[in-house]
Amino acid sequence: MFARIDHLGIAVESIEDALALYEQSYDMVVVHRETIESQGVEAVLLDVGEGHIELLRPLGPDTPVGKFLERRGPGIHHVAYQVTDIESELARLRAAGVQLLDETPRIGIRGSRVAFCHPKTTGGVLTEIVEPAEGH
Repeated sequence: MFARIDHLGIAVESIEDALALYEQSYDMVVVHRETIESQGVEAVLLDVGEGHIELLRPLGPDTPVGKFLERRGPGIHHVAYQVTDIESELARLRAAGVQLLDETPRIGIRGSRVAFCHPKTTGGVLTEIVEPAEGH
């Protein structure tokens, strides 16, 4: 079962330009910055209430976020829901007919375990399931 919205992923062309808006105009605080080679992104987490905004800059045009930017331009890329047991949640979603892009979890930002659901079975929204690493 989803515990809460963990974060909204925002595709950006430039992290520095996006940070000018989020840090200066919105007064959000950067809590983590990391390059995730396996997902082809540089990611920055900013706190907002109990959740986060995750800025995503593609490492190249052939990455998923790079292709997203080419097709749609900057903007909301995905919504992520937090769970306490990702394997159980993926089994529940699979049984409910949700198509999983990741059959098994992979490592995401700050060591979290993540998996994505295909937007064609989630109302057109790329959906990420997140089990945070210990201490996050």
